[in-house]
Amino acid sequence: MMKKIKWGILATGDIATAFASDLTYVENGACYAVGSRNLTKAQKFADKFGATHAYGSYEELAADPDVDVIYIATPHPYHKENVLTCLRAGKAVLCEKPFTVNANELEELITYARDKKLFLMEGMWTRFLPAIRKVREWIASHEIGDIRLVKADFGIRAPWLPEWRLLNPELGGGALLDVGIYSVSFTSMILGANPEKIMSTAHLGETGVDEHFSILLTYPEGKTASLNGAIRVGLKNEAIIHGTKGYIQIPSFHNAREASLHVGETVQTFKDNREVLGFRFEAEEVGRLLQNNQKESDIISLDESLAIMKLMDSIREQWGLTYPFEE
Repeated sequence: MMKKIKWGILATGDIATAFASDLTYVENGACYAVGSRNLTKAQKFADKFGATHAYGSYEELAADPDVDVIYIATPHPYHKENVLTCLRAGKAVLCEKPFTVNANELEELITYARDKKLFLMEGMWTRFLPAIRKVREWIASHEIGDIRLVKADFGIRAPWLPEWRLLNPELGGGALLDVGIYSVSFTSMILGANPEKIMSTAHLGETGVDEHFSILLTYPEGKTASLNGAIRVGLKNEAIIHGTKGYIQIPSFHNAREASLHVGETVQTFKDNREVLGFRFEAEEVGRLLQNNQKESDIISLDESLAIMKLMDSIREQWGLTYPFEE
């Protein structure tokens, strides 16, 4: 029986809380330490999730010699700095999506991790959900024939709070980096992250961030992808993969609990009746990789994460959207 992976959680917000909650169910790992800029918050978080150590700074968390891997759960403009803090301390890192805000930042992280032979992975939890694994199995066995079209929409109706993270350009707000990355990453999983042609449009709202967008990607052999995302418009939030023999439908694909395979009049449905939110599967995969001394994931590789980030950079360039900290 291999030892359990000791997780450190960097930050104590909503996403950190969700991840730590799922760690309770992880078979090969456990919440061991938490770091916050506020020691009181860190201690409260540690008490809630059974962590044995609480630190009042991210640097102290990274310096703990017993921490095996650190989950980065801060807003995305801080990801590069936070990841580097952990990598420089020799830690394995799982960084919540989006990995960074642009490809230049991510290239720096990947170069450092590979040079130092350290584990690094983007926290795209969707890839590891049982329903999405089943979708990949159906595709690999050619159940729907040759794929021709991918459609993926994800939009929420967020309240009008201009200073809030989602609407604040200083915090990398906007639909693409927050919810849109799910659609882009899902398409990359099916068709790749290097389309031949990109056509896109976005509505830049009062605060200057993209409140909603539409993207059309063209791939070789006539394959296309149609993506929509929004933070001020609620969308159906489903993905459909159309092939020459049928299609696959995934309701609420970003946190999918089911998927259905449609071929002719036959419908096959896969349902995941999990009790956890879904971060468990991602955490267990990281634990497995670390126990096997692997430095990258083959389900979402560093090269793919970089290609996705470059694609999103190109999309933002079409919109003329840059963040204040990029200028």
